[in-house]
Amino acid sequence: MQRRRRRTTLALGLLAAATVLTACTSSGHKDGGEQRQADPDLPVRTRAVAATDALLAAYDTVIAGPGAGRAGELQPLRAELLRHRAAFAEGLPSAAPTVAGSATGSTAGATAGSSGPAATAGADPTATATAAAAAVTTVAELGAAERRTAEARLADLPAASPDLARLLASVSASDALHAVALGDTTPVTAGAPAPAASATASPSGPTGTAASTAASPAGSTAPATAPGTGTPAASATALPDGTATALQSALAAEHAAVYGYGVVGAKLPDDQQRTDARTAFATHEARRDTWRRLLAGSGATPGAAAAGYQLPFAVADAAGAARLAAHIEARLTDVYGELVAALPADRRVTAAEALRGTALQARRWGSAGTAFPGLPEAAATDSPAPTPTG
Repeated sequence: MQRRRRRTTLALGLLAAATVLTACTSSGHKDGGEQRQADPDLPVRTRAVAATDALLAAYDTVIAGPGAGRAGELQPLRAELLRHRAAFAEGLPSAAPTVAGSATGSTAGATAGSSGPAATAGADPTATATAAAAAVTTVAELGAAERRTAEARLADLPAASPDLARLLASVSASDALHAVALGDTTPVTAGAPAPAASATASPSGPTGTAASTAASPAGSTAPATAPGTGTPAASATALPDGTATALQSALAAEHAAVYGYGVVGAKLPDDQQRTDARTAFATHEARRDTWRRLLAGSGATPGAAAAGYQLPFAVADAAGAARLAAHIEARLTDVYGELVAALPADRRVTAAEALRGTALQARRWGSAGTAFPGLPEAAATDSPAPTPTG
């Protein structure tokens, strides 16, 4: 799925999110006198398809067995997985096999010699998650399989092109939403990047590709993060071209979110919802401050908050406050989707974690679900965002 670039604005008024054009080059070969470029994303896409096939097969097993009574709940989640698979399969050199019968083959190599779903040191996160999904028999295990697959998507972020990284982050967030819907509330953690391997991904489909990996960029390790924020700590190094613009957009979004949650909290009764609003307010303050420090540490001047923000709609009661909170978080998923694509490979996970956090919060506040949180199509029908005042 190619990332469609557009201006992403957050409710309460924001600057446009960054648009980054990244060219990928690779060694080619002659075929019929024409120069053809190898797809550097092929190994990552193939692993993603294999992991999705394993989840689809797991859903089929559960729906046909102990989860039959919850088929009405499980089928929509499975339908989203089919959309994920189609997006990952786009660009593969030949049509990927149908779901029926393909998942077992894709997991056989990963399962062989494995004593269970627990990851082993140095294991390919996708292979581990795929093997675990193959053993699913209950709804609870299905939720855990979704969570492990969400983690595996994050492990492939450094090896992907910017467009594919954004898709991986979006689908990882969707997998996390599925896990929560199925009762698994264990936090998603980003594991180590998939290890490099000499095996070449098969162009015919996911079979045997769970162990095929792409090497991460040299020195690509998870950056230090500000405590409790899931966002990177300040850096004294200059930011690559385009990254500062995306970070300024994220900072502007968080300025607006902090303002918005001030309104949300004032309209909620002193109950669990207000507690949730306070927690979200603190999270957005921490992210705002982190992006500000990162920009300042790189020599850029962080954007200041507007003197005031015009709300997208009147907020007169608790219902309106919850609607505003959902709107804020849904808009932020778009901002962080852009940021995943704009950041250097070794910083993508932090933006993906922010995307997942905002997607989970949006759902918590009642926002309509989407198969691709943080991708443009998700916000195509959102109400127009107003501009800052003052």
